Amino acid sequence: MLDETSPDAIRIGPYFSIPVAELEFLATRASGPGGQHVNRTASAVQLRFDVFSSPSLPPAVRTRLLLLARGRLTSDGVLLIDAQEYRSQKKNRAAALDRFTELLLTAATPPKPRRPTKPTRASRERRLQAKRQHSDRKRQRNQTGDRES
Repeated sequence: MLDETSPDAIRIGPYFSIPVAELEFLATRASGPGGQHVNRTASAVQLRFDVFSSPSLPPAVRTRLLLLARGRLTSDGVLLIDAQEYRSQKKNRAAALDRFTELLLTAATPPKPRRPTKPTRASRERRLQAKRQHSDRKRQRNQTGDRES
């Protein structure tokens, strides 16, 4: 979370940091219930971050972030995060930053490599037994018996 006493960069775990200057915050009117308050104040916050032109993002993190945040990206490669849960703009700004850092942390951790495994003997036998049963069932349906055609 970022407030007036924090530094000018958001630290993303032990990996890297994003300068606050690369983030853009837009205050808009929130939607939904709230009466007159929601109609008069711009308490919703939209965080905008240009993924393509950010020099702070490592290339591997950039590609994972582009895949992870597909639905939140504009055609220009700008990441949009909306926050409007709270009545105060300050809390919504903090919520948007929290979501942003969480998303970047997820993109910063590389996926575990898949280790291929062999099926066990018992699982192979179960599969073959199921195939035999299925085959028998179909064969029984197909038997015409005493019918002549």
